[in-house]
Amino acid sequence: MEKVRALIVDDEPLAREGIRMRLKQETDIEVIGECGNGNDAVAVILRDVPDLVFLDIQMPRLDGFGVIEAVGTKRMPHVIFVTAYDEHALRAFEVSALDYLLKPIDGERFFEALQRARDRIRGKNLETISAQLHKMMAVLQAERKYLERLSIKSTGKSGGRITFLSVDEIDWIGAADNYVQVHAGRESHLLHATMNSLENRLDPDKFLRIHRSTIVNVERIKELHPMFHGEYQVILKDGTQLTSGRGYRGNLQRLLNNL
Repeated sequence: MEKVRALIVDDEPLAREGIRMRLKQETDIEVIGECGNGNDAVAVILRDVPDLVFLDIQMPRLDGFGVIEAVGTKRMPHVIFVTAYDEHALRAFEVSALDYLLKPIDGERFFEALQRARDRIRGKNLETISAQLHKMMAVLQAERKYLERLSIKSTGKSGGRITFLSVDEIDWIGAADNYVQVHAGRESHLLHATMNSLENRLDPDKFLRIHRSTIVNVERIKELHPMFHGEYQVILKDGTQLTSGRGYRGNLQRLLNNL
């Protein structure tokens, strides 16, 4: 029997390892590679054409849905989505009869999803898979809502006070240990969140990840100064100077292409 060629895509190394270890038990599954981000996943899918992709949703720079859009539903192989909490996505998967795994992954649920994928792949029903992906993406686009405001709980003497901040007021966001620091005008606020989770909940047309520790409101960018190795100095309208990371130069290039 011909083996099912699988690709694992997740930005968390432990999550990739967990899927890989489970697949080792399956003699008819061949893991052809692993990717830690969406951009690499697109390149590998187009180059190696796997039968099955375990695809994480929340990833920096290009999330799971962005991978599908970049590859195209006609060329996208069968997908088992991996998600931590996105309730809208879960409803979309159910409507589309595609499959998903909820983190932390349950062993029995994993093998149930894998068997369903086997059946579809060996049925060679690629037209059905493509139609389901089209349907899922349409449902997701209709339901997906980005953050419109943040609720920030104060610490220290004013502990317990909650500040509501419209995302349009945000200038930029920086990583701060287990928090993110939200800069809005002359004020800054600590928010208990990760950069990845916040990036995935902000409208990518309005906010740009320029560094692993920096997200910028596009409307606040005044100037871009090229530096070495594809990095930029990013000057905001209030004079704030930020530096982009070379791994995020594609984001800035897309911004320039859209001007």
